[in-house]
Amino acid sequence: MFFGHFRDLDAHDDSTPYSKEEPPSALSGISIGAKRLDFLVLDQSTRPAGIEVKNVREWIYPNRPEIRDLLFKCCTIDAVPVLIARRIPYVTFSVLSRCGCIVHQNYNQLYPNADVALASRARHKDLLGYHDIRVGNDPDSRLLTFIVQNLPTVLPSARPLFDVSKTTLLEYATGRLSFADMQKQLFGKPLEDEL
Repeated sequence: MFFGHFRDLDAHDDSTPYSKEEPPSALSGISIGAKRLDFLVLDQSTRPAGIEVKNVREWIYPNRPEIRDLLFKCCTIDAVPVLIARRIPYVTFSVLSRCGCIVHQNYNQLYPNADVALASRARHKDLLGYHDIRVGNDPDSRLLTFIVQNLPTVLPSARPLFDVSKTTLLEYATGRLSFADMQKQLFGKPLEDEL
């Protein structure tokens, strides 16, 4: 079960932005204020998970605002964090997965069909050479497999790890802990020592 969707996907082409109906910003009386997750899902035990999808060129390192924002929202409403992004470095995966966060790389930056000319120029090897640009709004089979098959399977095992880590993750998200101090509290040492 999920909350959040696009109301007008079939009403027009993607040269006009679609209208998104946001998921609720409060669960069981606890609010994240004006902030919103991209999607909110409930697993089979009706425990929430918050999904953020980032269609950006930059790799999503643990110190990025997108990570802190996702952690703040999810820790506040007690939802397992789920990050979907083009590129997620090993350090982000290694640290967050041990804390019950779920990460998925989609390996592509998406451009709308209306921007096919721009996407073609950005992909051109003599210009930017971004070979990983994909045009279109439809999810590829890898993303569909993650959402439909993998996510429901891994959510139950992520929940206990998140429950143990969420207080420390919230301190990191709000800037009360550095990345190194967060790792020390959770793991006894920075995980970069293992990398």
